Amino acid sequence: MNATSAASATSRHAPAGANDHAVPVRARQLAAQLSALFNRDVQIVKRLNDAHHRLQQANEQLCSGLAPDAFGLTNANTAAAIGKSPIATLMDDDGPMTTSQLLEALQQAHWQIHRSFCQYQSASEERRQLAFDVGELSQQLTQALRAAGWSTDQTRNANVHQLAGATT
Repeated sequence: MNATSAASATSRHAPAGANDHAVPVRARQLAAQLSALFNRDVQIVKRLNDAHHRLQQANEQLCSGLAPDAFGLTNANTAAAIGKSPIATLMDDDGPMTTSQLLEALQQAHWQIHRSFCQYQSASEERRQLAFDVGELSQQLTQALRAAGWSTDQTRNANVHQLAGATT
């Protein structure tokens, strides 16, 4: 190995098992951007899951388990065996405050569902836009790697997190 090829060999860093081609500076920059977008996607997915759980909790305020009647009005034995929702419990209570407590509980469940749905929609839209950005950057990264001599399979199997940290 001559001095030029030795210098060339030490100046490149290929991801594990990817290839022996150098990673161009532009490809490293694109890979770093993609890596950041993937990390952002993880955060968006956490928000989607949180909103989903809040929707599920609000729904459980309205309905308990597999009760044939969410408020336990059709069959008290069936509802008692499965369990009643907090709203069904309020409906069974007698007293002057029951109606206002029931309406307040329904309103709270309504707004919890509304807020959670809005947060879910917002995160979904943000993720849709992120997917577009990922597609654009992926195409640019593929072009940069192909121009550097990478094969289609090598570019397809490249790890952007590793490429982002590669040295030329």
